[in-house]
Amino acid sequence: MPEYVAPGVYVEEDGPGPKPIEGLNTSTAGFVGPTRTGPTEGPPNLITSLSEFERIYGDGQPLRFAESVRMPNFMWQAARAFFDNGGQQLYVARVFRPLQGSSDGARPLADDYAGKTGGARGAGTGLRMLEQIDEVSIVAAPGATYGMEGGYENEAEQIASALIAHAELMLYRFAVLDSGVGQSAAQVGALRQRFNSSYAALYYPWVQVADPITGGKILVPPSGFVAGIYARNDASKGVSKAPANEVVTLAVGLEQLLDENQGTALDQEGINVLRFFTGRGYLVWGARTVSSDPQWKYVNLRRYFAYLEHSIDSGTQWAVFEPNGETLWANVRQSIENFLLNEWKSGALLGQKPEQAYFVRCDQTTMTQNDLDNGRLVVLIGVAPVQPAEFVIFRIGQWTGDHKTQPDQ
Repeated sequence: MPEYVAPGVYVEEDGPGPKPIEGLNTSTAGFVGPTRTGPTEGPPNLITSLSEFERIYGDGQPLRFAESVRMPNFMWQAARAFFDNGGQQLYVARVFRPLQGSSDGARPLADDYAGKTGGARGAGTGLRMLEQIDEVSIVAAPGATYGMEGGYENEAEQIASALIAHAELMLYRFAVLDSGVGQSAAQVGALRQRFNSSYAALYYPWVQVADPITGGKILVPPSGFVAGIYARNDASKGVSKAPANEVVTLAVGLEQLLDENQGTALDQEGINVLRFFTGRGYLVWGARTVSSDPQWKYVNLRRYFAYLEHSIDSGTQWAVFEPNGETLWANVRQSIENFLLNEWKSGALLGQKPEQAYFVRCDQTTMTQNDLDNGRLVVLIGVAPVQPAEFVIFRIGQWTGDHKTQPDQ
């Protein structure tokens, strides 16, 4: 405390008070798969447009693998779909298998997608490369399910499992899984049963687009479109809103045109369908995870909790090593309450009053003496998220105008 001798203005540093928690970005995507050019290890580059993707990872010409296999360039197609559907930030992890000669190597296998640590630049390959980028919230492997009904099934399933394991490991990520091209509803149903996680969602069927490379039409996996729709939905309505009933930009058709009964049956299995609606176009018509836990069956619920947890985690780092007493507890409590108040005001939480929408406890009821002796600060947080209106029901009856004949409640 300085002495106040002469009249004047004195500036002093105060102790740590409540710090604002900012909501973090939830729409940055990470794609893993083969491309025509580009680095194969090290920190991936941030891509903000298709032209930037082409400058680093090559154009959309088909991939030519050493085993004389030609495959559409699904990573380029996915990047195009991502940006056209509202995505703005994308990281790419290029995977490969002996790159040599004029070919694009051999088609990568599941181990190549999973990647490994180390390397000349110390940042790994494949999905291990994406572990270095904290901003990534959505991960996908566009094209990994191509040919899964023709000999690539085991690899495709292992790649999907690697995506799920990656999302669960990173905690604040969500995996967008593709069905296989050419799969029937029964086959994609069987594929769905092989996964059980609240950190992933499965989409069906593949999307038909006009291909600027060949001038014809081509079927491409839905994950690029869906990742862009996630980003668009997050920006316009917030991550708490289900990313469904959203237009699939660029789509000119679908591999399978599903009717309402087929779509409903698949939705009940946890498979998110893309459907055509007259006058509305091609829409994403489902928002369920591949989890068997009913508490985590909705995509937006899992992604919203990841957003809350990541934002609180990042926004309270200042509390580490502060004196673990009443002042710190009050400041942490106030920081989180202020953040959740804004979430409630935005409509993301239920309740007519803030106390109905959330609670934050950080005091001697949440910590034992053993916690205090071992330097642990424990905060208990409860929130009441808004669930999607998946079934909108109108009950209509006759009314005579005398208020006596109203629809039954």
